[in-house]
Amino acid sequence: MFCVVVGSLGLLISLTPVGVRLEEHVDLKLLFALRGPRQPPPDVLIVAIEKESAECLKLSSNPVKWPRSLHARMVDILVERGASVIAFDVYFNEPQSDEEDREFAESITRAGNVVLAAYLEQEVQPLTGNAGDTPMVASIETLVPPSDILRRSAAAVTIFPLPKVPVRVDQYWPFKLGAGDMPTLPVVAFQIFALNAYDVFIGLLSEFVPEKAGKLPQSYTQLTGLKGLEKIVQTIRDIFQSEPQLVDKLREALSRREIDGNAEKLHRITSLIEMYRWPGSRYLNFYGPPGTIDTVNFHEILQLQNPPPSNCRNLDLQGKAVFVGLAGDISPGQTDGFYTVFSDSRGAHITGVEMAATAFANILENAIVNPIPHALHTFILVLWGAVVVCLCYYLGALLSAAGVACIACIYIIFAYVQFKSFGEWYPLFVPLVCQAPFAYIMTYLWKFHDVGAERDRIRTALGYHVPDNVADELARNISHPLTSTDLVYGTCIFTDAEKYSTLSESITPRNLSSFMNNYYETIFTPVKAHGGIVSDVVGDSMLALWASITADSDLRKHACMAALDIERVVDKFNNSSGSLRLPTRIGLDSGQMQMGHIGAFDHYEYRAVGDCVNTASKLEGLNKYLGTRILVSDHVLHGLDMFLTRPLGTFLLPGKSRPVVVHELVCLMEESHEYQKEICRIFEGVLTAFRQQEWTEAMRLLRRVVRLNAEDGPSHFYMRLCEVYRKKPPAEDWTGVIQFGNDNGNQVETRNTGSLNTMTKPIIINL
Repeated sequence: MFCVVVGSLGLLISLTPVGVRLEEHVDLKLLFALRGPRQPPPDVLIVAIEKESAECLKLSSNPVKWPRSLHARMVDILVERGASVIAFDVYFNEPQSDEEDREFAESITRAGNVVLAAYLEQEVQPLTGNAGDTPMVASIETLVPPSDILRRSAAAVTIFPLPKVPVRVDQYWPFKLGAGDMPTLPVVAFQIFALNAYDVFIGLLSEFVPEKAGKLPQSYTQLTGLKGLEKIVQTIRDIFQSEPQLVDKLREALSRREIDGNAEKLHRITSLIEMYRWPGSRYLNFYGPPGTIDTVNFHEILQLQNPPPSNCRNLDLQGKAVFVGLAGDISPGQTDGFYTVFSDSRGAHITGVEMAATAFANILENAIVNPIPHALHTFILVLWGAVVVCLCYYLGALLSAAGVACIACIYIIFAYVQFKSFGEWYPLFVPLVCQAPFAYIMTYLWKFHDVGAERDRIRTALGYHVPDNVADELARNISHPLTSTDLVYGTCIFTDAEKYSTLSESITPRNLSSFMNNYYETIFTPVKAHGGIVSDVVGDSMLALWASITADSDLRKHACMAALDIERVVDKFNNSSGSLRLPTRIGLDSGQMQMGHIGAFDHYEYRAVGDCVNTASKLEGLNKYLGTRILVSDHVLHGLDMFLTRPLGTFLLPGKSRPVVVHELVCLMEESHEYQKEICRIFEGVLTAFRQQEWTEAMRLLRRVVRLNAEDGPSHFYMRLCEVYRKKPPAEDWTGVIQFGNDNGNQVETRNTGSLNTMTKPIIINL
């Protein structure tokens, strides 16, 4: 139960806003710190508007005042050098001179691949109401686009809103819900970047949603020179939102289609499809501290015009996505930095244009930070709580602390590998900082108050393996278990299943285990129902006991009833198990036995030891040769008259020195049939004739039994034995004791004895 408490605590913390923020703040900081910087894709370039360029070009420190003709020249150079898309993270909402704006607009129009930034202006307005009411306000976001001439010339105009300091930026919005699901700068830029794959993309859409896809441009050529591409992106987004299974269908269809060109086009189409899957915000997979993404200063681009100076940096712009924006503190009081996981104590933050380029690169690589699914997150917290509680509960204080620290290190390594390889974010703060200390402290408080309950659990657990009185003694005196021994009088049942070896060879170990569990459940039930205990189980055999301090006929009666019930339930079990059958032989004997712990060193078992246990086992084996199911000794039946039994003679069983009078336990007297009683009466005459060596009379009586039951095992056994003695009679002092040899039971010998202490050479009889 405490495992559930710790797991629930972790879930509760992870669902609260504070817990979510702490997880985000701690986990991502640690994971990015462990991973360190990684190589960004070479297709992304940042053009930085920074202080050095202002000084080199002798411009104002305020970029808003820079002549837009410079931006026009830069766009022309970028297009000339083969840039695929140019995205400005700079606001041009205030117009300049007509000549400057016109030159910039013409350059944007010629390029046909320029994305300009707008921004959302938030305004708080009071809501009117009745006098005396609590005043209410409404927050209204208004889109502020670039100046009209620039907006009309751009391929797309969109936004890229991000939270500012002191809130750490970990996410961005691919589509801004508060602005009508408007696509943001990285998304629109990537759609333009991937226009060379548009024909394949629109073809896939037309295959699954032809009516909706028909509202879109049907080819790349139709998009050439088209303005307002952000609206097309938003239309595509609406299609994906209305068809939740569309992404999976497109990816499956894409895997079957041959794409002309190279793997790069296939990768872009895949990234494009995945981009439209994303609901809500996405976590940024940062590449490193500021400057990790390839960056060139604004004035360096202008120096690429023909002919470039000899000291100019050689830049390959072919096919690149270029992001233009502010870098660093370009003017007093104006900053464009965001606090992120890679921000340092010196205040070096990642700029807005780097954030946009990072988001674009994540889309391009389809390498985003993915929190694990909620179901897996829940499972991790619950499992972690269970593991920590178990360690703290079953180990000492120092060992459990070391164990928790060890598995915490293993888990951190696992989380790091998953994050680095797949971008999967496994929770760290809640399991390591919240659950582990709580479980450590509370578990030991729980253990302190749980001694009594622990003894009860020990007693219950031991009760499955030893008698109740022994379990009570062990629970009270667990440090000295070997002192519990008792000399008792009891009755033993020993069972063994026929054809177990054949069965074990014919089915798999798993199926055999399941089948044997069902079998043991079947034979254990009568034992428990009649007050016995299962003392031992080995392979296909069971030893059950009924014991008391003094000889008790009731115990022998219950043991016999249990044996009859075992025979009955095994028959039902076999009939319901198809070809898998385990006919069961049973032997019973009574007498004194020692019950206690048997073993040595560090392994002991609680079991019964005594001659009656051995005799019950031998009687079970005798069934095999007599063709019977239940054999009992004369000691068991003494004083019991409620059972129909058949005397089968006196046997000297293998390994024993004293003969045993053996009976077949047939059934309860009240359940017996007349032909069963007749067989028992006839068999008494058979044994009398057999002991008097009247072989012909014994054979005649045995034939009468066979006419009543053609497959009567004891009759066939004695008929073979009489036939042997007719040819080679025993000595005159023979008393009728039948002895089984010690050669694995393949032969039976009769011993000529005048008394138990006087022996002559035995006669070996092959059966």
